Amino acid sequence: MDQRLLPLILASSWAFLIAIFAVPSIIRVAHLKNILDRPNGRTVHAELTPRLGGGAMFAGFMSALTIFADLNNGVQQLLAGCIMLFFIGLKDDLINISALKKFAVQILATGIVIFMADIRVTSFQGIFGVGELEIGTSYAFTFIVVIGITNAINLIDGLDGLAGTLVVIAASTFGVYFYLYGGEAYGNYAAVAFCLVGGILGFLRYNFHKATIFMGDTGSLLCGFILSVLAIQFIEMRVVPAAPSVALGILFVPLFDTIRVFITRILKGISPFVPDKNHIHHHFLSMGFSQVGTVLTLAAINIIVILFVVLFGHWGSLNVFLVLLAFSALLSIVLGIYKSRGAESVSKA
Repeated sequence: MDQRLLPLILASSWAFLIAIFAVPSIIRVAHLKNILDRPNGRTVHAELTPRLGGGAMFAGFMSALTIFADLNNGVQQLLAGCIMLFFIGLKDDLINISALKKFAVQILATGIVIFMADIRVTSFQGIFGVGELEIGTSYAFTFIVVIGITNAINLIDGLDGLAGTLVVIAASTFGVYFYLYGGEAYGNYAAVAFCLVGGILGFLRYNFHKATIFMGDTGSLLCGFILSVLAIQFIEMRVVPAAPSVALGILFVPLFDTIRVFITRILKGISPFVPDKNHIHHHFLSMGFSQVGTVLTLAAINIIVILFVVLFGHWGSLNVFLVLLAFSALLSIVLGIYKSRGAESVSKA
């Protein structure tokens, strides 16, 4: 066995065990203290449900990483950002806070990894003919990437097991790449990825339909932030053909959903931050898919996209990106057609 593999297995297993044993206690305390998520017009669940599952994921991830992993090459700063996001997410899950306060903490956490660890996108690697970025452009674009991916995971967390399943798929893919090609500079990010996978798998035991706990902002902000750093380091590793487009493919479903929803809201003349039931999982449910069917279908779509970008990365970043863009447009059209048919059937009824 490769001597690098055993620590990864131990770390992921530790995170899994901590999470799976922590969740029942969190559920019990949440019910005793009435810290429960109440159904509303936008939610799919119909019962009072705890939303502190991110605490179990955080405990598993943090303990496993600090025990088994190398914290150099920016991982220490990543953990600092994770701690900040964990506590602001926990506060929001307990008492609800303004979006502005959450956004401010996201900016602070992002600043830590960008300025203190110098984790940033330095090149587009040929997309639209753009190579190395000016340092100011690099910082600004990296802020957008981290904030965007962090909130994309937060927004896709609307169905039992959906966000967790998509994060497991993305983190596992990044983890395999870091394990195979990371070397001394990026190899320790394989541990980051697989510690996250272990923690989420332990949580998913209780989150898949019918969920007895949700990850809440505590978990979704944590997962999104970690994935954003993994994506940036994956791009900067520069050993994978068409790395920027491959990273987009690995995170396809959450990024597609967030961008489509924001564009739709803006075209309607409303704030892109106003919540609604226009997410991709809402559309699949309206088509007649069950909750489990929706999660599995979206997971399958993401896996198919990942296989495409991995197998056809040799086409180059621009060509792969254009294919992803075309597929996104096609998927949006299909969703729009089904939505209009559903509205017509309601009006006739």
